[in-house]
Amino acid sequence: MRCYASSVKQSSFALALVFLGLLGYRSFTASSPSAVAASSGQQQGRSAAQFDFYLLNLSWSPEFCYSHPAAAECAAHSTFVLHGLWPQNNDGTYPHNCSSAPGPANPSRYSDIYPDPGLLQHEWKTHGTCSGLPPDDYFSAARKAFRSVKIPPKLAGLRSQVSMPPDQILGLFTASDPQIPQSAMALSCGNNNLTAYEVCLDKSLQPIGCSGVRSCRANAVRIPPP
Repeated sequence: MRCYASSVKQSSFALALVFLGLLGYRSFTASSPSAVAASSGQQQGRSAAQFDFYLLNLSWSPEFCYSHPAAAECAAHSTFVLHGLWPQNNDGTYPHNCSSAPGPANPSRYSDIYPDPGLLQHEWKTHGTCSGLPPDDYFSAARKAFRSVKIPPKLAGLRSQVSMPPDQILGLFTASDPQIPQSAMALSCGNNNLTAYEVCLDKSLQPIGCSGVRSCRANAVRIPPP
């Protein structure tokens, strides 16, 4: 009887060890490095990086399409197209590639502003992950900011190449968008060709004075037509 009782106790103890072992395995699996990394990545994608304002960049499509004629946007012969809404700092630096969080589940929802899905994914990975916004909120904000800008009629209806000083170009935008002070605007150029128009926005997408953003200093800027 004593041997039988001892055997029962040993069996019960062995079963208890197996049970505890299973609990330990489940606990280890739930907190394994890969699981922790995935959780961290998801949280990081929703945590805003330290940045001071947004820089809205609208590319002059004819200049881009001159060297990329097969790009999806070029068939529309557009003027200014959305390049991106970029978190920016007052000292001229900017956060980028803040996490590996996935982009929007349905990228086609934003084909009106990003006909090239590759550019959308690039903008999310490089800039959107630093905004602290979920993907759909980030691209909705980019769309809202883009649509808030009125393209000057002289540029929207351009039929032949013109040249003008940067201040004159910004003056056209001031006339079309009086709610945007010229201090919130910047012009980007390359080899004296217009490449982009930029607007500095606060985190509520209201125009603010630019800080740390360089503007084109050419005497005259060439603007090819669509």
